Amino acid sequence: MTIPALHCQRIGAGPDLVLLHGWGLHAGIWAPLVEALAPRFRLHLYDLPGHGRSAPVETFTLESVCEALAQDVPEQAYWLGWSLGGMVALEFAARYPRRVSYLALLASNPKFVIGADWPHALASEVLDGFAQDLSQDYVTTLQRFVSLVARGAPDSGVLRMLRRALATAPAPTQTALRGGLAILRDVDLRPRVRELHIPVLWLGGVRDTLVPITALRAVTTAYPRMQLREIESAGHAPFVSHPQACAQALTEFFV
Repeated sequence: MTIPALHCQRIGAGPDLVLLHGWGLHAGIWAPLVEALAPRFRLHLYDLPGHGRSAPVETFTLESVCEALAQDVPEQAYWLGWSLGGMVALEFAARYPRRVSYLALLASNPKFVIGADWPHALASEVLDGFAQDLSQDYVTTLQRFVSLVARGAPDSGVLRMLRRALATAPAPTQTALRGGLAILRDVDLRPRVRELHIPVLWLGGVRDTLVPITALRAVTTAYPRMQLREIESAGHAPFVSHPQACAQALTEFFV
C-alpha cells in the first residue's frame, strides 16, 4: 500500500505535541489554541489523509491513517486528538505505545454510537444520515455537520469560525469523508482504552451534544488513573469557544 504524504505545519518550541483534527475539517481549526500552546510546545499540526492539503489514502481506516502518521510524526511526543482525531490518536497510542508519552482526548468518545452497554453516544441514524447525504451534496452536508458541532457553544462565534475553516482549505475527499463516518459509526475502541499505560486526559464540554460528557465520566470512572477535565459552558469544540481554559488544562496535564 502506498503511504500518502501528509501536510503538517510545525510551529513553536518545546516538547513535541501532535494535534489531530476531527471529521471533514483540517489542522487550521486549531488556530485558537496555537497562540497559547506554541510558546511551550513544538506543535505538529497534521491534516489527516484526504483532508486539507494531505494526500488521500486508498481506503480511509484507522489502520491506514495510523500507518501514514507513523511515517512522519516524531519518534516520541505528546498527542492531542479532537473528536475523530481523538479516535485516531487513541488507536495510534495502542499500536505504537513507545511513541506516545501523554495522550489528551478532546471531545472524543471511544465508541461514538449507542450500544446496549453504552448509552453515552449518538444514535447510528445520525451518522447514517450524513453518509447518505454525502453522495447528493457534500458541501451542504459539511455545513450541516459544523452547525451540529457548534450546538451548545456559548455564542455564534464557534459556528462562524468553523464555516471559515471549511472555506480556507481544499475540500476533503469523498473517500476520507465516508471512511471517517464508518470509523465513527462502526469502531469500538473501549478495548483499546484498557491497553493504555500512559497518562491520559479526557477533556470535554458539558454542553456537547455529539459526545455527551457522561461518556468521559464513564471512562474515567472505570479507569481512575485517567484524568477528566470538564468545561462547563462548552459544546463539541471547546478549543474554539474556550481556548484559554483548554490550553490551561492541557499545559497542566502535559508539563
